Amino acid sequence: MNSENRPKRFRMGLLPRVLIAIVLGIALGTWLPAWAVRVFVTFNSIFSSFLGFLIPLIIVGLVIPAIAQIGRKAGRLLLLTVLIAYGDTVLSGLLSLMTSWAVFPALITAGSAASIDSAITLEPYFSISTPPMFDVMSALILAFILGLGMAFFDTPTLKRAADEFKEIISRTIEVALIPFLPVYILGIFASMAHTGQAWHIVQVFLSIIAVIFAMHIGLLVLQFCIAGAIARRNPFKSLITMLPAYFTALGTSSSAATIPVTLKRTKLNRVAPSVADFVIPLCATIHLSGSTMKITACAVALMLMQNISVEPATMVGFVFMLGIMMVAAPGVPGGAIMAALGVLQSFLGFDAEQQALMIALYIAMDSFGTACNVTGDGAIAMVVNRFARNRIRKIQAKGSGASAQRK
Repeated sequence: MNSENRPKRFRMGLLPRVLIAIVLGIALGTWLPAWAVRVFVTFNSIFSSFLGFLIPLIIVGLVIPAIAQIGRKAGRLLLLTVLIAYGDTVLSGLLSLMTSWAVFPALITAGSAASIDSAITLEPYFSISTPPMFDVMSALILAFILGLGMAFFDTPTLKRAADEFKEIISRTIEVALIPFLPVYILGIFASMAHTGQAWHIVQVFLSIIAVIFAMHIGLLVLQFCIAGAIARRNPFKSLITMLPAYFTALGTSSSAATIPVTLKRTKLNRVAPSVADFVIPLCATIHLSGSTMKITACAVALMLMQNISVEPATMVGFVFMLGIMMVAAPGVPGGAIMAALGVLQSFLGFDAEQQALMIALYIAMDSFGTACNVTGDGAIAMVVNRFARNRIRKIQAKGSGASAQRK
């Protein structure tokens, strides 16, 4: 049979698989006996051990190339775009942090903040210990030392090795982690359902999702108001122009797949084609303000559910470090939350079960975060375009001045 005539295989996205896993986990945990649920608990024990082993390697593999790419000889336009993307990402995290502290305590009351750890009481049949080669903080320090060293010194061999290692880690996430996440989440919810905690968690999740969606809308309005003031454009008209990109990302859950639409709409906002062609593909990789907002809000919600107290200074440091991890996050579905696991573990002390719930809650809103990310790319392009035009004018002014002196 000709390959062109073969029917295309249906591939279910990660979000529907996770939603199915949550429903199945609750159903199986409610009706299956304890010995059967322990099968899923055993899988989760092995998978979480493997995940713990990979987290430091994910940090090293992703952060080093991200820092090294912004080298000493990087163009000013590249550096400007990266700084704006990072600043916007951190801003979204701080806004999410303040909003979550203000709103979530009313949704997650002290009486309902049952410990998730106490809900997961079933023991695995056996476990396989795979301790990490080094801890998360050691991985972060190593990544910064090597990344900055490679950025400021001529190390082509080391840079090539770092890029190849990044490919290995990204492929490992795509092949060995993401496909098994639904089974992992199914096991978590089956275990919680067996002890009667799952419905409470789902109810809290739904209220959190509604609040985070409202925060995403507020973030987009703020982004375009700032960009409009800098670029001297009507912010609401510019935001409306970007809405097709928003809805495209909502359907595809992919920043990369939305690039053609984002490019077209950005140029309609009177951004120079040369600037748009540079900024939009770059920001599709490094600008994850919506994802940062989701992760921060979900982390605060889980901390309230478990009565975990963390100093405000620690939470602010968490947001700044999370911004770096988002810039380095791989462009695969669920890549942002996988890159964030190390920061959640090192700053907030999240264990394997808490990380699994973070993954489930994050993926449940994956398309909304992606839509927020790509729409915000248009706002960044407007700001970069303004600075790029000013720089071009200065160069032209210097050139005309020099020619006048020669005459």
